[in-house]
Amino acid sequence: MRVDVPAEPVGVLSGAWRECVGTGRVDLALRADYLESLALVQDAIGFRYVRGHGLFSDGMAVYRAYDGAAGRAVRHSFTHVDQVVDGWLRHGIRPFLELGFMPGELASGDQTVFWWQGNVTPPKSYAEWSELVSATLRHLVDRYGVEEVRRWPIEVWNEPDLTQFWQDASQNEYHRLYEVTAKAVKDVDAELQVGGPAISPGSDDWWEPFAEFVTAKDAPIDFVSRHGYSSGQAQPVPFGVYQTLAPPSSLLDQFAAPRRHLAGTPLADLPVHITEFNTSYRPDNPIHDTAYNAAYLAPVVAGGGDLVDSFSYWTFCDVFEEVGVPTSLFHGGFGLVSHRGLPKPTFHLYVFMARAGRHILARGADHLVTRHDDGRVTVLAWQPVGGSDDGPYGSAPERHELRLDVPVGAAPGTSVAMIRRSVDEESGNAWTLWRELGSPRHPSHRQLDLLHEASRPTVRHSSLTTGNDGRVALDLILTRHEVTLVDLLPAGPANGSAENPTAAPGEPDGSGSPGLNDVAGIDDGRLLGHTPFGEGGAQG
Repeated sequence: MRVDVPAEPVGVLSGAWRECVGTGRVDLALRADYLESLALVQDAIGFRYVRGHGLFSDGMAVYRAYDGAAGRAVRHSFTHVDQVVDGWLRHGIRPFLELGFMPGELASGDQTVFWWQGNVTPPKSYAEWSELVSATLRHLVDRYGVEEVRRWPIEVWNEPDLTQFWQDASQNEYHRLYEVTAKAVKDVDAELQVGGPAISPGSDDWWEPFAEFVTAKDAPIDFVSRHGYSSGQAQPVPFGVYQTLAPPSSLLDQFAAPRRHLAGTPLADLPVHITEFNTSYRPDNPIHDTAYNAAYLAPVVAGGGDLVDSFSYWTFCDVFEEVGVPTSLFHGGFGLVSHRGLPKPTFHLYVFMARAGRHILARGADHLVTRHDDGRVTVLAWQPVGGSDDGPYGSAPERHELRLDVPVGAAPGTSVAMIRRSVDEESGNAWTLWRELGSPRHPSHRQLDLLHEASRPTVRHSSLTTGNDGRVALDLILTRHEVTLVDLLPAGPANGSAENPTAAPGEPDGSGSPGLNDVAGIDDGRLLGHTPFGEGGAQG
């Protein structure tokens, strides 16, 4: 079946897909390899905000208790905070501040999460916690200016609905933490943005009590936040896990959940931020390294902005150590980019999205057609995949056909260049080559060079011609798990040339024989120096 793409836009493509991206714990931003990966991602994609755990964890050394002349005292140190935030801002990305975890010396207990031991217990003194929050924000305002910091969303904690991240997953205790924290934020400046509760999938029963609490207590709230993952229970293996996946639509259902549950409450019209999402919630699931991950997430990235104000891919790179220092180059990490700066297929999905236009002409189960302000048309297409119910990895059909009639804003008979970039099981896929090389955990320099070459999308090009309706017939055959971006670029002026706009196509722009810069272009028959037929001289 051929899809007739409308000539007029049917909507505007939201920028929610690149509003924010996740990161490993924030003190990793002190590392050179982290910043190198961030530079790569920002240059190619350009995320606006970055969010990660551990702002107040001991590795950031913010809360420093000591014995002074008058007894116990606390000094707040921002040595690492300044280095981290400065590094982000230098790379054109702002903080989406997550306030957590608990400094060890302020914690009421010793329960921790992750290899790097983030403390997840409430503060033993809410007054000291409030002062920690206030002092940090006052410092940031002093250093970066209040107008700048007002642009940084401030989220209270991470997944308090899970016992791993908040002692006993106590709702009442989280409500207390939220109220104290939100008021401390607003005491610094009333226009700073604060929100929560940053709950995990499967905990939508938290919405109603949270809305009731903040309303009853008149606790400040400027946005609500939630996470989205579509994977099932982990099936552990050494240094990794396997998991089932629900269909991609399940992620979009999760994105829609906050507004659905908050309808009719005073929180109903607040911005909604999905501050983490991905297929698997595990940092050691090999699905993240695959072309399948890109094809699976393509409809989510293309359509999620209709439902929320931002949805943050978790994470931008594999410099990430929640379950320990990775033991292999490819290890199922969340990142768009692996260690050693190797782009994964999902990285290219985001790069393709960054090339899309602002105006939506068509969107379907396997495509997104957009137009730029200058008239250029792009087509993002993917092979639809449905999660574990479709069968084991690799059981998707070997090919998927998409046929579009696309308006390109050119006169009939115009030549249109089609430039196609693709990633699939072979193209733009260093993971496949890595496996063919024997899955070297620590590749040699030569192997790394080869992997970098393999990580680049294939680029193909051909020429199409517009019909009488100014459209081109675009017939795409996609391979298994392919994601492809097509740019449609009409050739120069349909009539005449810049030098002589009244000249007919093929006519020279001045006297004499046609030149290389005329509309007719290069004469292939003369590329080896032969004279034109009929003008004498030797012929090839």
